[in-house]
Amino acid sequence: MSELNNIVNKILENGKGILAADESTGTMTKRLGGVGVPSTPENRLLFRETLFCSSEMKNCIGGVILYDETIKQTSSKKNKIPDLIESMGSCAGIKVDTGAKVLAGSPNEKITEGLDGLRERLKEYYELGARFAKWRAVYKISEKNNLPSKESIKANSHALGRYSALVQEANMVPIVEPELLMDGKHNINICNDVTSMILEETFYQLANNNVDVEGIVLKPNMILPGKNSGEKISSEEIAELTIDCLKNNVPSSVPGIAFLSGGQTEIEATANLNQINIKNDTNFIMTYSYGRALQQSALK
Repeated sequence: MSELNNIVNKILENGKGILAADESTGTMTKRLGGVGVPSTPENRLLFRETLFCSSEMKNCIGGVILYDETIKQTSSKKNKIPDLIESMGSCAGIKVDTGAKVLAGSPNEKITEGLDGLRERLKEYYELGARFAKWRAVYKISEKNNLPSKESIKANSHALGRYSALVQEANMVPIVEPELLMDGKHNINICNDVTSMILEETFYQLANNNVDVEGIVLKPNMILPGKNSGEKISSEEIAELTIDCLKNNVPSSVPGIAFLSGGQTEIEATANLNQINIKNDTNFIMTYSYGRALQQSALK
């Protein structure tokens, strides 16, 4: 078993999942502003440290994705943040993309940037204590504009492949996150078809870049109807479609799948993941990599 596979297993052991605490300063400012708290570096750290020190961290969280600001901060107990996370039995990770920008030639789509200088940044993050990294590619469905385009899927998947190769070169585990947004009026079958296309191209590009898929965690969306579709789909049906999509498009050697919550409420994201695990007839560990769906009630 490779060292990278050992890290994956540590993150996902005993039903644990990943806490996504990698919101940008802009996003954290909105979240804290929503509960009347000024967004200062101290307050951003205070909220995150409250999460990292909670009594259930040791039982529930195997990995924490950090933002650049946070991984360099020191806790109130004078611990470095990665050391604090490790003391709670969890692995520190780091968001390394620099955000999604408008895709040239396709103004309604995004391309994720951040490959320039990534090798050097990964060395620094490893020395700071990170053992895994995250990169998010984002897609949206528009039947009117025939989106996502093939160009968008190819460009973002290629970036995910290059990112993953660099992360593994740095002895860290890449979290591979191709997110198809819930926004739109599309039905659940269109989500299934488009997610399948995205996953197929993602794993083609990972193979092209000689990425060892036994040393990655896939962070996909569940198969869901568009949030403006009006469709009411049961958790059982969502689970069946999601599992079938993964079985058809993800190599069986991928050890773990940590779903993003992607705009679902805490209750929806939990109920759907619960059904996925009840029906899981694969070798994949199925767990969560949630941000809002873990934090929202705590924040309030």
